[in-house]
Amino acid sequence: MSKALVCSACATSHPLSERFCPECGLPLVHSPEVAAAAPAPTSAQERARKIQARYAEGPLVRVAAARHQSEAEFLQGMLLEEGIPSLTRRSGGFDVPDFLAAGPRDILVPQSGALAARDTLGTTTPPAAFPRRTAAPWVRTLAAALALLLIAIVAAGVVTAVWP
Repeated sequence: MSKALVCSACATSHPLSERFCPECGLPLVHSPEVAAAAPAPTSAQERARKIQARYAEGPLVRVAAARHQSEAEFLQGMLLEEGIPSLTRRSGGFDVPDFLAAGPRDILVPQSGALAARDTLGTTTPPAAFPRRTAAPWVRTLAAALALLLIAIVAAGVVTAVWP
């Protein structure tokens, strides 16, 4: 394996699989020979390099909420600086066209990074979802009877209108 990464503090070489120097703890950079030959990384590649693999496993969970898109992007930047990948989605139940930046957003992270994300953002565990309550049997029976009565009234009106 090639030793293309070096520590900027102690100048030791490291394989491409490493991200931080084990001695110094500083982020590794490409060696001058490799950096000169390689094309400049895209912004997506630079962001992906900051992500720590231990925070990128599991299903997405909601860790925070933002009032609008710019606040959500700010929170995402805070998480990225800690190595936690995140995703923003529009919160449900808000009537604003998708192309506008207004409206609340949910911040989602992989489950392995949820605890670190909540610690970074200073949020708490979201409350458990309210249990879904079903109506009492007599309420469902009454609703069915009223629906049948309404259908019968409409049908009777149609029949009398057609056959005088």
